[in-house]
Amino acid sequence: MTPTAIELEAAAFRRLLDHLNRHRADVQNIDLMILAGFCRNCLADWYRDAAVESGMQMSKEQARERIYGEPFAQWKGKYQKEATPEQLTAFETAKKNHP
Repeated sequence: MTPTAIELEAAAFRRLLDHLNRHRADVQNIDLMILAGFCRNCLADWYRDAAVESGMQMSKEQARERIYGEPFAQWKGKYQKEATPEQLTAFETAKKNHP
């Protein structure tokens, strides 16, 4: 049986989450925002939006746990660092180029 577009997209999404959570937990959300205009929190928001559009109830924390692979507070305590002045400046500049 040939996989559907949804199955392929879901597999790619799961691989992205695995990559971010297991292989690149060191990459800070602010760096993702600077470079790509989205971060793990954005993915969680999009995930929650899709759930709500499908008629499912989902809290912000439930969506973040799905994206981070653990409760957000735990992930944040383990991996999130205080943004440097350079990161904050780069973020302010980058915001002008992202929708």
